[in-house]
Amino acid sequence: MTVNTAELASEQPGVRSNATLPAMVRGDIGVVVTNRIEDVEAVWRRLTAASIESPGQSYDFIRLWVAHRQMPNSDQRYIVGRIDGEPIALLPLHRKRVGGLPVFTWFPGANAGCYAPIADYDRLAALGSEGRRALWAAMTGALSGADVVYLRSIPVEVGGHEGLFDELGSTLAVETLYRSQYGSWEECDRLQRSKSRRKHDRQQGDRLVAMGEVEFAELRNGEGAGPAIEVMFKQRSARFKAMGIRDTFVHDRLIGFYHDAAKAGSGVDVRLHVLRLNGDIVAIRYNIVHSDRMFCLISSMSDDPAIQNGSPGKQCLLRVMQTVFDDGIRVFDMGSGFTDEKRHWCNVQAPLRQHYIGLTLRGALIVRGHRALQRARVAIKGNKQLKAAVRGARQLFDRVSGVRPPAAAEKSE
Repeated sequence: MTVNTAELASEQPGVRSNATLPAMVRGDIGVVVTNRIEDVEAVWRRLTAASIESPGQSYDFIRLWVAHRQMPNSDQRYIVGRIDGEPIALLPLHRKRVGGLPVFTWFPGANAGCYAPIADYDRLAALGSEGRRALWAAMTGALSGADVVYLRSIPVEVGGHEGLFDELGSTLAVETLYRSQYGSWEECDRLQRSKSRRKHDRQQGDRLVAMGEVEFAELRNGEGAGPAIEVMFKQRSARFKAMGIRDTFVHDRLIGFYHDAAKAGSGVDVRLHVLRLNGDIVAIRYNIVHSDRMFCLISSMSDDPAIQNGSPGKQCLLRVMQTVFDDGIRVFDMGSGFTDEKRHWCNVQAPLRQHYIGLTLRGALIVRGHRALQRARVAIKGNKQLKAAVRGARQLFDRVSGVRPPAAAEKSE
């Protein structure tokens, strides 16, 4: 095994040792670590040329995220794992402080439905369990400057292979990812909609049409996306307020990033699906497309009770389903967490797991505590009374700590 570093000499001097994969797998492991995303662009694009599991695996999405958040190079790590000199895996990690403790984790938080190491999954599968264990150990062993590696929301199955990340630290199953995967709208319609469902959708559509002229459109990068995104976030803020939920887009100052991603030349293929009633946007979905996969990151609809009677959100999604599969999309990723729309449209459920690696003794203790916290979080989400109590406590904390109200924060964006 050979570990090299690039521009990290001040924090992590180069380490060189000799080791090979287990006897049953031929090849030498090499690891290269850099804190400049440009250094890994060629490898990243090659490993994701066919498909990705999440926008969090997109080079352009993460490049834009890093630039928008103005992250210093010292807090960026890109670890490339090689077999006989050929790149096979890449871990893009952000060093951040959580509760005052340094942690390596994915760059975005819960902004995408899942994340996963970037890799040649067929070659990774061919390594076998012991080969992958050696590869992950070499890659994470090249890290320093934090106590823990915390990798959230990794699918159990990727690229047609199951268990490729079983050896990547300790795991905890917490969520499920929902996807629609069809060859055409006809297939989707036949498999997902019963006669009663079609009647119900038609009745909702009739109520909406009775209110005026209904238009559906797809907007792409730079095609008037900015004003539509502004409406989307205003609708989301209204929804969060009505539900008593913290508006993470405003409080974490994320709105500008989604505007930047939708600009012409951003490198991120943004598709906005917009439903208008009498010219006004009543529902919108913010999607990112890579190859034949589409990922819905945000959706919103009007908070006007009269308009909600026509179910604009469901009508917008119906029109999306009627068009995207015939336009070449094979997989439509709707994210994690169960909702009514996912029950109606998603035919694939993918288990997600959190992965933990303690890099220090203190890190091992942190891992133990966080795993317990995650188990408690799952229990709270499944209990309405506990969920309401935690939400109330969070709102009280925001007020006491002086977090700006949504209106003020949104204005500053």
